Amino acid sequence: MDDVLDRAAAFMAGHARLLDRHRFDLAVGRGGPEATTATLAALAGYRNDDGGFGWGLEPDLRSPESQPAGALHAFEALVDVAPATSVLAGPLCDWLNSVTRPDGGLPFALPVTQPAGSSRWWVDADHDESSLQISAAVAGSAHRVARHDPVVAGHPWLTRVTDFCLRRIERSPHLQAMELQFALGFLVEMHDARPEASGLLRELGQRVPADGGIPVEGGIEGEAMHLLDLSPEPGTPLRDLLAPDAVAADLDRLAGLQQEDGGWVVDFASSSPAGALEWRGYQTVWAVSVLLAHGRLTAGEVSA
Repeated sequence: MDDVLDRAAAFMAGHARLLDRHRFDLAVGRGGPEATTATLAALAGYRNDDGGFGWGLEPDLRSPESQPAGALHAFEALVDVAPATSVLAGPLCDWLNSVTRPDGGLPFALPVTQPAGSSRWWVDADHDESSLQISAAVAGSAHRVARHDPVVAGHPWLTRVTDFCLRRIERSPHLQAMELQFALGFLVEMHDARPEASGLLRELGQRVPADGGIPVEGGIEGEAMHLLDLSPEPGTPLRDLLAPDAVAADLDRLAGLQQEDGGWVVDFASSSPAGALEWRGYQTVWAVSVLLAHGRLTAGEVSA
């Protein structure tokens, strides 16, 4: 696997969008402080005047208006630049607070003004119902940013959405695969901050099959959540609930998904050719980051 990072870097240079190219540089430890500045500049290109993010930052939601899914991807980039903070974070939380439902949750999506190239689940979403899936996804990533950004940590929106997620998880006897994925990630972040979170994490962790292969309802054939989708970071409270041999096997599976062109694939369908290619760049950043975190790759070995 000596050339894994070089091949991935070549794929990113040839095929990935600018934001993910800079995120890749951060992941592999190249570019220095300039990579942080470049990542934030690229992220700002998706920002709207209301403080939220749209314009295809979520690759299968290409409409320009700000969306909760755009906020998720924005927070992911803000995690990547840690310990640096950004002036983008506070207005993003303000915007999220403005679109949060009275019960504290976020709608899965807001009305889509330009549906071309966007997936039906975004276009047809219920705008008036709070969604645990997107609320937990956005809140979990926001809490990761809050580790190093006091503006996010102290924002009242984060308290509102956190309370909603904990209530909804506690009252949900059945969670679909993607709801489970983001609920687990959220509870990992809350494990030491809220006393009820540790018990909920143990309960949900018992729902994870030994191999982590949970089919995605309504997905394409073979689409599933795997162990590393549910638990991408080592050393978390969730990892204590998973068999080490199963995690090692899933790392082997992930490493084997690198393609001849150097990039990784995704197992779900996109609604546009642009979205499909952008997801591959996004997934390549994610896969490389996971393999690096587990010692399967070594940062700084990129020669290209």
